[in-house]
Amino acid sequence: MSDTADFPLVQFMREEFDPVAELGRIRAEHPVFPMEIPGSQTVYLVTRWEDVRAVLGDHERFSNDFAGVIGLGSNQEDPGGLGFRDPPEHTRLRKYLTPEFTMRRLRRLEPRIEAMVAEHLDRIEAMGPTVDLVAEFALPIPSLVVCELLGVPYEERADFVKISKDRFDFTAGPEASLQAINDAMTYLTDLVARERQNPGEGLLGQLLREHGDELDDRTLASMADGLLTGGHDTSTSMLALGTLWLLRHPEEAAKVREVDGYINDVVEELLRYMTVVQVAFPRFAREDLELHGQQIKKGEMVLCSLTGANRDPALGEDMDEVSPGRESAGSHLAFGHGIHRCIGAPLAQMEMRIAFPALLRRFPGLRVAGEVPFRELAIVYGVKELPVAW
Repeated sequence: MSDTADFPLVQFMREEFDPVAELGRIRAEHPVFPMEIPGSQTVYLVTRWEDVRAVLGDHERFSNDFAGVIGLGSNQEDPGGLGFRDPPEHTRLRKYLTPEFTMRRLRRLEPRIEAMVAEHLDRIEAMGPTVDLVAEFALPIPSLVVCELLGVPYEERADFVKISKDRFDFTAGPEASLQAINDAMTYLTDLVARERQNPGEGLLGQLLREHGDELDDRTLASMADGLLTGGHDTSTSMLALGTLWLLRHPEEAAKVREVDGYINDVVEELLRYMTVVQVAFPRFAREDLELHGQQIKKGEMVLCSLTGANRDPALGEDMDEVSPGRESAGSHLAFGHGIHRCIGAPLAQMEMRIAFPALLRRFPGLRVAGEVPFRELAIVYGVKELPVAW
């Protein structure tokens, strides 16, 4: 393959659960791979675990400030919340959120997530014996968890689920996607304004009680949208892909049903194996530098392949296989690394640890009931539908 390969197929194309073989060849032969993208710009694709971890952990030499690089004015929307901010602004905003994502705080959500999962399983049972598990389970559960986290009023949650769905539906074209993003921000800005008048028990109410004088409505809405962006489509994809893998491996599904605690090892290994967020937010070189023998000029873009890193043989044997409990389980980069590591990782893990066993115990005879269409070109990998029967 030439260095002018059709961008971005190298990073984003997969064959069901596995990345295309070309990604493995690039990792072995060209660990920092230069590619030409439209506009004659060079982008460097980093594919090895050690190099990806080094780039993601080095905010001194690599910037996340996408808005600054492309020259957005101060009156234009920030394109990605915390993921596109550098210190000290990133540090300032993240410090408000960090206490809300400790396990002590998140445990208050655990009973509600269990109840949401049970309610949707009741609904699925009533609809059966065949449903699309994406539409009826994998998609609404993360939306409702974000509702519970933020403090969205119960009577507005059905509308919020629709807003969340539209926010991540890119099939209608760029104009519809931009409108969906604007609709989400409009709703969240209004929600923040109402919470400021009467703070509730959710994250927004908590932040307003403790830091209301330090955070304006638009900043808080942007932070909430960042949590929606980071926690919705990714969790939907993991719930759907993880279920599909378990149904194709009934011996593992049986252990999840029957062995208490086994789900913890399964979740960590599926996170590594699936790596639904295939590339991290782009980084930009702050200075001329060398990475694995490749010269990178100041301002040039570096893309870190989380998929390539998590399948790197340097992490252990048989990295293209699922092996719950492997020694390197805690080393995966599915949530990123460094100061931009996904702040909602503990919540996502909790969702999966609750949802998978509950689903498999409710429907021990659950099986795939038709063709499963995979996303063909997407930063967040997943399936479009998951027809199941029992």
